[in-house]
Amino acid sequence: MSPGAADLGLYVLLFLAFWTAWICFTLYGNVAGERTRARTVLAAMFGMAVMAPAVPGVHAGEDGQARALALAYILIRILANGAWRHRREILFDWPAAQMSLGVIPWIVSLWAHEPARYWLWALGIALDLYVTFTVSARDVIESRRAHDESRRSHDQREDTRSRRRDGMLPMSGAAPDADHLSERLGLFVIIVLGEGVAQMIEAASDAAWDRRLYGLASAAFFLLVALWSLSFRHGYAGVPYLTARSLPARAALPLHCFVSGCLAALAAGLGAAAEHLDTLPESTRWLLCSSLAGYFLLTGIAALRQPDVVRRWLLSVVLPCCALPLLIAGFGAGLGTVAVVWLLVAVTLWPTFYESRRPRPVEPAARPGA
Repeated sequence: MSPGAADLGLYVLLFLAFWTAWICFTLYGNVAGERTRARTVLAAMFGMAVMAPAVPGVHAGEDGQARALALAYILIRILANGAWRHRREILFDWPAAQMSLGVIPWIVSLWAHEPARYWLWALGIALDLYVTFTVSARDVIESRRAHDESRRSHDQREDTRSRRRDGMLPMSGAAPDADHLSERLGLFVIIVLGEGVAQMIEAASDAAWDRRLYGLASAAFFLLVALWSLSFRHGYAGVPYLTARSLPARAALPLHCFVSGCLAALAAGLGAAAEHLDTLPESTRWLLCSSLAGYFLLTGIAALRQPDVVRRWLLSVVLPCCALPLLIAGFGAGLGTVAVVWLLVAVTLWPTFYESRRPRPVEPAARPGA
């Protein structure tokens, strides 16, 4: 079955939900380090394990599995909020990791049906993004301190143990460990690229092994390898042309999310392509090409932070790598499946070829006697 617009929208929504749940505990483990509560993380892993198998049922419109996914997401976010409250820390770069405003629509969705359920989930994700980009973590600290002072005035007769339990310890700010976070983010991207390999293996197990399948498998492998090279050999934390500490986490994390989402959509498109070896359906062709175009668009955004990037590089690399996949999607109806994927391989190899052909700056010669 070829994906439609509704399928794409549901994919984006579910991917953002999974990524949001994952990043909350990735950041918690990054900041807590050896003091990470194993039971809390294991409980969150169990929630993710419930969410993953519920996805096909959500796609099929099953109310029971949709409620199970929403309930698991709610519990994960509540666990994350409790973990940060216990540490008495606020992440300046990602305050939504320990705030529950975006969970409220998910709770309401437990009593809703589709499509209202999906709109409530989207509202919850939007509220998380709003909190992240508009609310200052320092304001949150002051708000919670004021709340603590109010509680203290009403609980003068409570003992010291009760005060500690209720959160009377001072609030402080926290910043992620950049090197460790980069390793975690990069691992996530590797898993997403591996999903592309898994999609091809699963599709090949049900297809006839002929010349077309060999050609598609080879093209898909080269495409994934080229993307891996751009994301890691020419990038940082899985984001191509992003350098270490060139962006604060509040800006770098959304880039990572959207790059990973584009790669995951591309992986799904490769799996669907193996089911249509003669001619790609239009929706699958658009899925493959637009996800690659989105990847390179985000590559251009990340590259703007590079001090040596010039307008010629953006025009010579980013623009064609965004435009050509869309041209293939729009005018490639007569192309075979294998031809489409090999064309995408050529587009993906172009940045590396361009970099290799670009003249290197000449080092000034040393003066005699220097």
